[in-house]
Amino acid sequence: MPWIILVLAGLFEVGWAIGLKYTEGFTRLWPTVGTVAAMVISLGLLGLAMKSLPVGTAYAIWVGVGAVGTVILGIVLFHEPLNAMRMISVGLIIAGLIGLKLATP
Repeated sequence: MPWIILVLAGLFEVGWAIGLKYTEGFTRLWPTVGTVAAMVISLGLLGLAMKSLPVGTAYAIWVGVGAVGTVILGIVLFHEPLNAMRMISVGLIIAGLIGLKLATP
């Protein structure tokens, strides 16, 4: 269960990272409210997951899920560059996440 909570925390991190773009410097009310809500939920879930997972592993997975998801949504929503080097880099992050999962009891 802590792994599911951790992945959910990472997905909410994606939500607030993408939400930041829509807040336009926190000048738009509803995108700001949604972004702050996603931040609170993300950190709350991360804290729950850390009750039973090592802090280094949990934090790295949280950041990694957030980074990969944000890159993918940046490509889809904001037409950010899609090239081989970016995808190789994302693949390396995913490989690291899998490695951390396999190395954690």
